[in-house]
Amino acid sequence: MDDATRAALRRAKERLDPLELYPRPVATAHVRVWVVPWLFRLPWLRRFDGYSAHWTILLRSEALLDDADLVAHELCHVWQMQHHPLRMPLSYLLRGYDGNPYELEARRAAGSKPGSVSYTDPMAQAPALPAGFELPLEPRLPRIGSVDAVALEERAASLAKRSIKKDAKVFALELAIRTTDLTTLEGADTPGKVAALCSKAIRPDPSDPAIPSCAAICVYPNLVPTARERLEGTGVKVAAVATGFPSGQYPTKLKVADVRNAIELGAEEIDMVIDRGAFLSGRYAKVYDEVVQVKEACGDVHLKVILETGELGTYDNVRRATLLAIAGGADFVKTSTGKINPAATLPVALCMLEAVRDVYEETGRHIGFKAAGGIRQAKQAVQHLVLVHETLGADWLTPDLYRLGASSLLNDILMQLRKEKTGVYQGPDYFTLD
Repeated sequence: MDDATRAALRRAKERLDPLELYPRPVATAHVRVWVVPWLFRLPWLRRFDGYSAHWTILLRSEALLDDADLVAHELCHVWQMQHHPLRMPLSYLLRGYDGNPYELEARRAAGSKPGSVSYTDPMAQAPALPAGFELPLEPRLPRIGSVDAVALEERAASLAKRSIKKDAKVFALELAIRTTDLTTLEGADTPGKVAALCSKAIRPDPSDPAIPSCAAICVYPNLVPTARERLEGTGVKVAAVATGFPSGQYPTKLKVADVRNAIELGAEEIDMVIDRGAFLSGRYAKVYDEVVQVKEACGDVHLKVILETGELGTYDNVRRATLLAIAGGADFVKTSTGKINPAATLPVALCMLEAVRDVYEETGRHIGFKAAGGIRQAKQAVQHLVLVHETLGADWLTPDLYRLGASSLLNDILMQLRKEKTGVYQGPDYFTLD
């Protein structure tokens, strides 16, 4: 960092610190300032002379280092990020610039009045776009830095190598059963099939009463009454998928009505899907509003929000969708519907768990996590439990805050448990079919 840049940051810090906007003074030791004229030729940055993201301030030209108001404005955004690393970027994501409290605060701190002509006001542009036009994803990127994909995948791979033996393995396998949502979501589902699945959820291994029950049964709404009747008084919950599962491509009114109908039929938990088409086209507010409306319809019923991570494309999108769902009121965030691949991969699960951890550290909210799709072996279930333990701690290793969605996983866990207890491997023919 050259002397001119250090001097500009020092002047901005001297202006901001006396305002005492936040408990800690603005930290500038790790702030970097980059002059990148080419970046401000991009459509979504043309209106700005400066832009800040996390610890970095970007400027259109080197001469702007002498613009005390501009540097103070951008450094104020850095200060805001230091104290509200999630809340601040989400506010821009959901509310934009107009009337945003963080934007107004930065303008006041820099000495410019809200609504006055400044570098943050739009330049002369082409005629307005047609009503209803949706900007592509990039212009709406929030100020939450990108996910380091290499580091994420390396940590997930490292944690997957953890080995547990004997009593610890038995405990982990039984915990996996206690957190399992036993699921059947096929067009050929019948009341008889659901009743049989409920029996298995209550007593996974009839020959061993020490094996715990599953956490819940997950079915389509029209089969909820069958499940409720069979599970009455057992402690096993009844979850129903809703909101146009698995595509999510239904009008919002129908989604809300679908949720209300499932609850009226007796569902104790709702698994909703976000509209990935809306998310990928940048309509974050629509996704957020739908989660809010569905949560209002749920009332006290637990809401799990399915992101369908296999369709989101990048870890950045996975993190962003996780934060959107949590901001909308989700009690749980869930990886996928189980209908497409890839689904609950370890890096994706870790990305979502880190977002849950960040929200907890900032707000104190306990958000549950459900890994679903592609988890068919006991070894995979244990790997997911290790991720949760290492990222969120033992407090999350309960059915209230963690679930595994599976249809064929349970028998493999039962076979592994039988081997651990007897020393002899059992074949799948010794267990009832899911």
